[in-house]
Amino acid sequence: MRAAGTAPWSALRARAMPHRLRWKFWPALCLLWLAGCAQLTPGPAAREDAWSGRIALQVQGPSAQSFSALFELHGNARSGGLVLLSPLGNRLAQLDWRDGHAQLRSARETRSSDSLDALLQDVTGTRIPVAALFSWLKGNPATVAGWQADLSGIAEGRLSARLDDPAAQASLRIVLTR
Repeated sequence: MRAAGTAPWSALRARAMPHRLRWKFWPALCLLWLAGCAQLTPGPAAREDAWSGRIALQVQGPSAQSFSALFELHGNARSGGLVLLSPLGNRLAQLDWRDGHAQLRSARETRSSDSLDALLQDVTGTRIPVAALFSWLKGNPATVAGWQADLSGIAEGRLSARLDDPAAQASLRIVLTR
């Protein structure tokens, strides 16, 4: 016996879309499905140079420091940004630079400078060759006084550089994830 208020199967089919109309929607449905699977071509912002991975900086000397974090870097030496993240993905600091101005924001403070190099030296205790770093990440050698970069592992996403200067010594290690 049928429950009250339910229509028999044949009655439901009679109210359903006519057979010839159902087939007209299949191509549209397939196109929607294919569009959902398609990958978009990156726009101008996505085409810029971008790297992510792990970074470690060790500074020896009177202002000895050791630092490591996950990072996301984009742009170039003239304009770009660097985000430092904890192992759990929490934002530790963000550094942005453009048109001769640099700003570092962290949970504790915000610092600004007219020079990215000066701001980095103030924060890390040593000079970091930003312009050379972008060249090194692309696998291109760049000469910087006091710094020696080892690009032998760049194809595997590994970069190391040492600063051997009588005033300061430091080592920088980067492991890229993409």
